[in-house]
Amino acid sequence: MTTESTTEPRVNRKARVGTVVSDKQDKTIVVEIERAARHRIYRKVIRLTKKYHVHDEDNRATVGDLVRIEECRPISKLKRWQLVEVLTERAVADVAPTALDRSLVEEMQRSGARRAEEESAGEGATGAASTDGEQASQ
Repeated sequence: MTTESTTEPRVNRKARVGTVVSDKQDKTIVVEIERAARHRIYRKVIRLTKKYHVHDEDNRATVGDLVRIEECRPISKLKRWQLVEVLTERAVADVAPTALDRSLVEEMQRSGARRAEEESAGEGATGAASTDGEQASQ
């Protein structure tokens, strides 16, 4: 009959699922949780967001991750939640090229050189025009 006293008492803790919006601090992430609620007078469904400072001991979560957090004892002034698990990691696009095409590099160099020549020729032409204009007005 006293089997419950020998085992740990069960603790009911609140759990939430949200998105990490900041991971700049060490061992702390900021999780934004969005919920829908009806306006008490107008009855329109509105979105409400709240940000929680969450303890992340191993710095596992990064910005954009979907995480599960759980209520815990106060860890600091703002931290009352701890990270349970990272549900989905952010999607990172693999767009970095493995090697540049040599012809592309040469084309960019030629266009850069051509643009520099046009700019230097354009400056010389405007300078010559201004001196001719000054001489014509005298």
